[in-house]
Amino acid sequence: MFFMMIQPTHRKSINYNYMKIRNFIYFALAAALLSSCSKASDLGGSSTDPTPPTPVPTVPTPSEGWLDNYSGVMLQGFSWDSYEDTKWTNLTSQADELSKYFSLIWVPQSGNCKTDHKNMGYMPVYYFDQNSSFGTEAELRAMIKTFKDKGTGIVADVVVNHRNVEGNNGSWVDFPAEKYNNVTYQMHATDITRNDDHGKTAAQGYKLSDKDDEGTDWDGCRDLDHNSENVRNVIKAYVKYLKDDLGYTGFRYDMVKGFHGSHIAEYNDAVGIQYSVGEYWDNNDAIKNWINTTYKKSAAFDFRFRYNVSEAAQSGDWRKLNSQDNLIHDANYRRYAVTFIENHDMQDRGNAEGYKKDPITNDIAAANAYLLAMPGTPCVFLPHWKAYKNEIKAMIDARKIAGITNTSSYEVITSEANLFRAKIKGMYGNLIVCVGSKAGATSAENGYTNILSGNHYAYLLETKGAYSDKTILFSKVDGSYYNRVDVTVTATATANGGKLVYTLDGKQPTVNATAVPANGVITIDKSATLTVALVQNGAITSVVSHKYTINTFVAYTAKIYFKKPADWNNVYIWAWDANNSKLLGVEWPGKPMNVMTIRGETWYSYDFPVSVGGYTFNVIFNQGPGSSVQTVDITGLSKDTYYELGTKAGDGKYNVSDVTSKH
Repeated sequence: MFFMMIQPTHRKSINYNYMKIRNFIYFALAAALLSSCSKASDLGGSSTDPTPPTPVPTVPTPSEGWLDNYSGVMLQGFSWDSYEDTKWTNLTSQADELSKYFSLIWVPQSGNCKTDHKNMGYMPVYYFDQNSSFGTEAELRAMIKTFKDKGTGIVADVVVNHRNVEGNNGSWVDFPAEKYNNVTYQMHATDITRNDDHGKTAAQGYKLSDKDDEGTDWDGCRDLDHNSENVRNVIKAYVKYLKDDLGYTGFRYDMVKGFHGSHIAEYNDAVGIQYSVGEYWDNNDAIKNWINTTYKKSAAFDFRFRYNVSEAAQSGDWRKLNSQDNLIHDANYRRYAVTFIENHDMQDRGNAEGYKKDPITNDIAAANAYLLAMPGTPCVFLPHWKAYKNEIKAMIDARKIAGITNTSSYEVITSEANLFRAKIKGMYGNLIVCVGSKAGATSAENGYTNILSGNHYAYLLETKGAYSDKTILFSKVDGSYYNRVDVTVTATATANGGKLVYTLDGKQPTVNATAVPANGVITIDKSATLTVALVQNGAITSVVSHKYTINTFVAYTAKIYFKKPADWNNVYIWAWDANNSKLLGVEWPGKPMNVMTIRGETWYSYDFPVSVGGYTFNVIFNQGPGSSVQTVDITGLSKDTYYELGTKAGDGKYNVSDVTSKH
């Protein structure tokens, strides 16, 4: 869901497996070193009180809140209006790749919201009907199972602060009766807080609870009274269904400021969940207090960590990272910190009403580098993963090699406006993360090897770690590249007399194979399998291979077409990409499109030059200055595409239909 102006909402994911080795930095001794590391109407005329359903007898399993010394990395597998990106079938198709890097993936609320338009799930109607804007229940089950079989858990977005109704004949209180395991579960008007919608619900004459809301009210849905035994029984049956029936691994609780944290503990204990994270959007002390109210049976998003990073990246003053105003600095709360730098409530969502955007537009790669090096459990935002996939893969690999966990300790060693460096103590060695305009060669440190560098960031790995004798490091992960790729290969063992040799035909190198150049750079301009061997004392002690596919790229122009709606007087286009919130160089609403006639119909178009392989951009069509009429975000564009106006979405924006196949 999305909080109006004051506090939007966000979603994330978690992980449940033991540490996995990734494709960029390799442990030759992985099995020995990594085996112990961790890879969610009735109007008041009736005098009859609602009868709570009889719960199915269970033996509660104590919940852990979050695992200690946990090494997993999470992915927020959606962004706002990411209906295509986050389709259950689409996520399933990426399982092989995603499961190599993420132990947990947080997905949107998956229950049926009973709308005739696509929605993000934050106004739930049904709990036990799991057909949503992202796919069918069968597709959801298949997705969860596919990932679980590959060692990655799926985290459910649990929205129980409030609930929507069926709305028959304009009712505000007709919650559906749902039968599950031969028990009928239904909430009633008396399960709604007395002051719901600031008293507007009571003013309509409904018989409500005799208790006020325990926390923040949210207009638009009915706020649930968690002191009601019936509410709690229904929710406990629901979360048990999510975990034990659908197969979810963890829970992300939406808008937990709306009810007391002790209820989270009760719901988690009822099902024995290992991974729980709450969205408590507030200052650091308030978040700690909320964690305590759950009896530390839930983690929380580290909002102040996010703002530390945002302020540093946006201002270019990296000293702002030297802060104790976050969860990760406190050893007593580090375990319960789910760190992030952006989510669906902060991203650029155009000119959406009641929404205050706060995206990170500068140094996104460097911000992720810091996120993925620090303690806590990092949660990567889907648009960042898409835009910086290869770099993020490499960062995750580095984290795994050093053995950084949610409880790792760290120290700040440099805090300057143009260079911030923190040393993180991993289970297998130390990693120094460097961010700022001076990050790179100038941020070197004796006893460390620069294993990864990018725009305003660098990773330095300790040369004497447990991995040092047998580890070969690659600067580029497996995958497809355009025209050529420069791969830097290093090994800390070379400082002790070892050498690196390689082949490009997939065959294992001999001790006399071609030596890796002194600078470590191997240029690959055609598809090849790069195999590198470490030679020590005249014998090969480690071998690593990576496959690189080289595609030819020729610059081109992508034309975006939009058929003029009958009642639109003007058509403007707003555009942005991963690096530019104002791709067209102007403020909202963007620029007028070019008008043309196609087969007797009025169409509009705009040209976007594509000069780099893998480049994508995003657009919004709108009616121009002074109008609030616009489409939803249209993302991931890279080629000629034709659109027509679709149905109106729940937030007032219009969907679009891709009609390219007709042209």
